[in-house]
Amino acid sequence: MSLLKRYSALFAAALLLFALGCASTAKQESTGEYIDDAAITTKVKTAIFNEPTLKVFDISVETYKSVVQLSGFVDSSANVAKAGVVARAVSGVESVKNNLRVK
Repeated sequence: MSLLKRYSALFAAALLLFALGCASTAKQESTGEYIDDAAITTKVKTAIFNEPTLKVFDISVETYKSVVQLSGFVDSSANVAKAGVVARAVSGVESVKNNLRVK
């Protein structure tokens, strides 16, 4: 009977570690957050693509915990501002770090 208790305790500890491994931390996203961020990235890229004054191929979009980071090059400072406005308008975006530069 003692052996059964040991295996049960070991199984419970392994299950707890597994469950904690799926939780998010300050430096790591959970699986759900990763999927949400991927969806936000796709929506922002689509919104930029649909804006005729912006070139989607020159703008990189990354999302981490609903914070969108824009980087790359655009033709004017007006386009820097426009890309930020377009990204902020996407649902699910909490804030935008606009690191775009003018060519």
